[in-house]
Amino acid sequence: MIGPQIEAVAVIVPARDEQDCILPCLRSIRRALNRLPVGIATAVTIVLDRCTDRTPDCVGALIEGWPQASALRVAAVGGRRAGTAAGPEPAHIVAGSGVGAVRDLGIRHALVRLAAHPSAATWVLNTDADTTVAPDWALAHLTLANAGACGVAGLAELADTAVLSPDARRRYRALVVDGLDGDRHRHVYGANLGVRADAYLRVGGFPADGAGEDHGLWNRLCSGGYPLVQPTAVRVRTSARTCGRAPGGLADLLRTLHGASTTDPATSHRQAAPPGWAPARGG
Repeated sequence: MIGPQIEAVAVIVPARDEQDCILPCLRSIRRALNRLPVGIATAVTIVLDRCTDRTPDCVGALIEGWPQASALRVAAVGGRRAGTAAGPEPAHIVAGSGVGAVRDLGIRHALVRLAAHPSAATWVLNTDADTTVAPDWALAHLTLANAGACGVAGLAELADTAVLSPDARRRYRALVVDGLDGDRHRHVYGANLGVRADAYLRVGGFPADGAGEDHGLWNRLCSGGYPLVQPTAVRVRTSARTCGRAPGGLADLLRTLHGASTTDPATSHRQAAPPGWAPARGG
């Protein structure tokens, strides 16, 4: 099956107090986008989610000479997120409590910038601020999209695993292996998730509230009958930290594994996994 050929690629990066990670992340994204074929339009949106550290300054300095990149600022106002963007864009109210609402804000902003291209020919890449992508990351997604995929969920490898105990590393490896199936897998990571823009819009995008927005979107795509692939060869490297920014995310899982009981080594990695880390449907 051959799908519409991709003309434009958007990359969305939510970031909350990521001054130590955001620059390597964005540099790796820029390298990956530079590997795309000539003529592919790109837009990168960094959503600065209620930052209290130097993340906005770091991002501003890096994107100053990168016209395809822009940043949205999201602040807490009356218990809700309210976003402002530099330039003529209007202020935004983010109607949701989860990271899904932040990702969605970035996606819709990027799609406005890429409005000259049909949504069926626009690919939306998602990653995280504590993640670095491979030089061929965007190209690998593009190849699969041009072959007919409407959603691509790649793998996420842990970097700096020395911060974890040997037992936690073993438990995490066991959890990952449980989801492997030859050159395919059953995991979904927001740090390595691509979707065709028309499919994203038709299913209603990321769930706006709660944790597990990546699985939520994937299951919506699956229920919509869209062709989805989960290749093991498309990988990113993400932090192994146990204190993260999003409740229910990878950091929470690693912290749980780090402190899990070892009374039943054969099954403890399954017991330790939060509900949002169950394999998504489809693939």
